Formats: sequence, C-alpha cells, structure tokens
Amino acid sequence: MSKRDYYDVLGVSRQSDAAEIKSAYRKLAIKYHPDKNPDNAEAEEKFKEAAEAYEILSNPEKKARYDQFGHAGNSAGFGGAGGGMNMDDIFSQFGDIFGGGNPFESFFGGGGGSRSGRRVQKGTNLRIKVKLTLEEIAKGVEKKVKVNKQIVCHTCDGSGAKDKASFHTCKTCGGAGSVRRVTNTILGQMQTTSTCPTCNGEGVEITAKCTTCKGDGLERGEETIAINIPAGVSEGMQLSMSGKGNAAPRGGIPGDLIILVEEVPHESLKRDGINVIYDLYINFADAALGTSVEVPTIDGKAKIKIDPGTQGGKILRLKGKGIPEVNSYHKGDQLIYVNIWTPKAISSEERDILEKLKSSANFKPQPGKSEKSFFERIKEYFE
Repeated sequence: MSKRDYYDVLGVSRQSDAAEIKSAYRKLAIKYHPDKNPDNAEAEEKFKEAAEAYEILSNPEKKARYDQFGHAGNSAGFGGAGGGMNMDDIFSQFGDIFGGGNPFESFFGGGGGSRSGRRVQKGTNLRIKVKLTLEEIAKGVEKKVKVNKQIVCHTCDGSGAKDKASFHTCKTCGGAGSVRRVTNTILGQMQTTSTCPTCNGEGVEITAKCTTCKGDGLERGEETIAINIPAGVSEGMQLSMSGKGNAAPRGGIPGDLIILVEEVPHESLKRDGINVIYDLYINFADAALGTSVEVPTIDGKAKIKIDPGTQGGKILRLKGKGIPEVNSYHKGDQLIYVNIWTPKAISSEERDILEKLKSSANFKPQPGKSEKSFFERIKEYFE
C-alpha cells in the first residue's frame, strides 16, 4: 500500500511553518497515543504514521527532499535512512515536542516513559561537502571520505565509567530514569512522572568516571565512510546518511551525516538542468562548405557533421548525452551551440578575397534562395 502524503497526514499545507507542523503533530500524538487507545491497532498505526510524517517535515533537509522528490527522496537508495520508525524512535521525539518532557507520563501513568525506558540522547549531526565532477554526477559514484567526529570511547566502550564496578543502577529510580509521585487532590489521587534528579534520566549512576572521556562515553576519532551518491544530483543538494554523525553519550542514538553536493566546473562543458551545453566555434569557411568536427561529451569525444550553410546560433542536439534525473531513467541531451569565429587579423591576400566576396550578391542575405544554388555559385566564383 502506498504511503499517504505527509502534509495530508498532519493536516497542514505545504506553506505551513515549523510551529504549525509541530502543533499539528502534538494534537495527533495525544489523540492516537497507545496508552489512550489500548488494544486499538488502527490508532497505533495512525500514531506511527503521524510520527513518521513529523520526522520528515520537521527536518529542513528531509523536508526539502520530500518536497522535490516525494517519498523516494528520503529512501535508503537516495541517501536517507530508509525503513519506518519504531516506538523507541517515536517516544524519543517527545522531549522536543512537549518542551523537555513526555506529557503521557503524567496523563497516563507513565506508559509512554515505560516504553522507552531510560532517557536516550541523540548525537549531533555532521555536515560535510563533497566535490563531484560532471562525469561523476552523470554516472553516480561512491566516495570514501574521512570524517573527524565524536566516536564511542574505546576505553569504557561508551559507558563513561572507569570500570564495571563503577557503573551502578540508580538507586533513586531503580534504573527507570524517572520517578513517580502521587498527589492527593480534591478530585482524588493524581500520579505524575518526572525525570530522575539523581541520574538525570539515564537510569544509572557512575561512581568513578572513565579517565579517557571524563564520563561522557565519547572521544574524538576519525572514520572512513563510503557515500553512495546517485546519478543526477546537483549543486547545493543535500543527502543524508542516518547514524553516521556524531556518536551520542552512553549508548544513545548517533546523529546523521549531512552531505552537501558541490559541482566542480568542467573545462569545456556547462550544465543546464539535465542538459549539457557545449559552445562550438567554427570558421566561416567550414560553416559555408560544411565539415566534420570532434566535440567533448561526458562519455568522451564524439564526431558530428556540420552541414554546408550552417548559420551562427544553430543548436545541434546529441540525444541522451546529458545528465539523468535523480532516481529516474529519464536522461537529458547535449546541446551544441554553433558560433562562427571571426579572425581579428587577416593578411592582405585574405583581405582581397574577402573584398571580392563582400561585393558578391551571394554574400548578402537573400531569403528564399536555396542552399544548393548558393554553394554552387561560390564554387564557380573560386574556379
């Protein structure tokens, strides 16, 4: 079954700003939350669907790809994460949506919190630029880049503790990462849940910190990452690799790697969307008499025919020699713009010849004259 449009899912327009998108998702999350709709499979699917829509539309890069390419723009093949979201991913969003806390922990007795367990932190995103030649853009390429980033500490394996003996379950919350309080009100008892003040929501206490990472569970390191770039990308386009950004403290969710495409100018070809432009310069004699010339293309040299009487400004087309559209079989063409080259300096002999040609009626614009008659007269003139 095909996915619904994300804007329709949240009930917002394509012109909606971040605040409107966030507000729409908040309402749907409360309406279809599993704790409010127990054993309701339809509500759970709507809950997941709304979370997936918000995950894309709240991210500027992912939203831009979705607006341009639809659901395919954030697929694994394009450079996105691919796949759906699980409940842990969804509940990890609530700190942002509800201002640092999960309202369902208060309203529904902590059901949302118990699903996700300890508070999970997410690593920050990384941004890099990748330079691509026109040939690489046309065919797609795998680029291996070295990225300096935060990685899991090799000494403590990301725990932040000096050793296993220094790593204990929080006594205050029992490892849950949150504490519950029951308050008596005129309406009866009300149960609320808040982040554990002792462990800060992590569910564990460290009595002795790792000497390498000072308890963060992270250190600076370098990773070589293979980036599969699809054919047809363009200058300024951003690709995303899920989980390839900075590592998160103590086993959290890694951030994403954002790849900004930068095109390297070609020495003789220009790009115009999915078409490739080449400016061909020929002299007057070749334009008048016709010739064959070699022109550069993305795939190498190609020989083309210049018909007798070719006019300056004529455009020749090499079908299918352009750039493919992203995630599509459609391919552009190479357009060859014919320019008549005029010499700046000529010899006296050449001047005499041109003066004779200049006075000839055949070298004046004569609409309606056939090319055959024109070139026959030129031949007769020089004979």
